Amino acid sequence: MTFKKIKILLDNEVEARNSSAEISLEKPDPLLIASQHNDETIALICALFAYGNARLIVKFLQSLDFSLLDASDKTIKHTLSSHYYRFQNAEDVSRLFITLKRLRDVDSIENIFYEGYKKEENVLDGLWCFIETLKSMQSHKSRGYDFLVGSVPQKMSGMGTYKRYMMYLRWMVRSDALDMGIWSKIDKKDLLMPLDTHTFKVSQRLGLLKRKTYDMKATIELTEKLKKFDKSDPIKYDFALYRLGQEKLQ
Repeated sequence: MTFKKIKILLDNEVEARNSSAEISLEKPDPLLIASQHNDETIALICALFAYGNARLIVKFLQSLDFSLLDASDKTIKHTLSSHYYRFQNAEDVSRLFITLKRLRDVDSIENIFYEGYKKEENVLDGLWCFIETLKSMQSHKSRGYDFLVGSVPQKMSGMGTYKRYMMYLRWMVRSDALDMGIWSKIDKKDLLMPLDTHTFKVSQRLGLLKRKTYDMKATIELTEKLKKFDKSDPIKYDFALYRLGQEKLQ
């Protein structure tokens, strides 16, 4: 498929998918729950648990009482004592709520991201600043919790895609029928592709991605290719690519 034909295909998909009907209980996506609350902290919780089967993710998120973000530590621990999701046990889930509750008293998530981002307009610098701040709020360590919040890598080589955080940034920064556009300080031109296995494989099949390894270098390569389609908003193609892969249309 030629470059021009790929662009036409994706532009058509973007237009067709840019509808709230694309996200429903019939087409489950964690954005469904996040968009019901329109809150950066609740959206982050939805994004961080967004791994695994989409239907099970939504079911788990529906079981959470987000008003706990205003409750005492004791109430949070008691209420979430039977909540767990895959790698995260009840302790991990309650610790995340407590951490994010404490963070609200310090600064907004947007401001913390922006602090790292603003120097070179690099969203990864913003992410490292946020993860370091998040970890400073909580001494809890476990496999489940560490997987959930992530860590700052020592080097680019072997670095993961940080897909859940990249997806969160898409939700927060972009504004259309799907994305919430709550934030104003980060430019959508600087976003990176939330690369998951669906978008990775469909991008390879379409010839948008040559890299064989599923990592941050692949994320950057695909983002740069999509900038040739729309340099001001390359990540608008994310949801279209995701659905093409998920629904096995490409």
